[in-house]
Amino acid sequence: MSRFDDLIAEGSAVPVDGWDFSWFAGRATEERPPWGYARLLGERMAALADVPGAAALDLQTGGGEVIAGLPAVPSKLVVTESWPPNAEVARRNLAALGGRVVPMTDPMDDLPFADASFDQVSSRHPVGIRWDEVARVLRPGGTYVSQDVGDRSVAELYEYLMGPQPVTDGPSRAPRWSVGRAEAAGLEVTDLREFSGRMEFFDIAAVVHFLRKVIWIVPGFTVEAYAGRLRDLHEQIEAHGPFTATSVRFLIEARKPAA
Repeated sequence: MSRFDDLIAEGSAVPVDGWDFSWFAGRATEERPPWGYARLLGERMAALADVPGAAALDLQTGGGEVIAGLPAVPSKLVVTESWPPNAEVARRNLAALGGRVVPMTDPMDDLPFADASFDQVSSRHPVGIRWDEVARVLRPGGTYVSQDVGDRSVAELYEYLMGPQPVTDGPSRAPRWSVGRAEAAGLEVTDLREFSGRMEFFDIAAVVHFLRKVIWIVPGFTVEAYAGRLRDLHEQIEAHGPFTATSVRFLIEARKPAA
């Protein structure tokens, strides 16, 4: 087998369950936003840890890796996840914290919780957010915080494979749309920060694994469907070094007004 074939096989074989990205060490890099989402969320959770009856909800938790790494959480901790392999990883990761994993068929469905159930709702890189449902399940004075993938994140990679993609003025992942929807749901946006950072892919195995794991970058991605462009990209990396792209992130925090 050629080096290309070996790398394609390697990238195709790595399990994609959970949100553990440690496999990419030495094969890809991503510049991180300066606000430190895990640290910031940890501060919010720790503030609730000693509050009697406090409750927190993490939406689209993946394998629960971010929550499992926090130093303290409230006594009632609930997470949702719609992909069964990830939900099983989350159950294992959150068992020690007493976290309850609630499976969902679709992350954009109504949340299966009573009104005013949670002091804190969070999410890291959600597929989408039902702001009306977040507002409904938050208690008065409660907060929502998330780190989202911004508009045209990793565009260099998906356009290399798929060609130029249309840009419209309609709803997108641009932060203004989240702000508008949060406010329409009755929430007050208290913090909004944006960041663009450098990503590097050092071999085609890293590209393949990334696209298999982060499935919304190139919808319906398969090695077979993109074999020609993957070979071209492999040859480019071999000849000129890492393929670079731009990750786009934004932090948004919102508060439900006190009664």
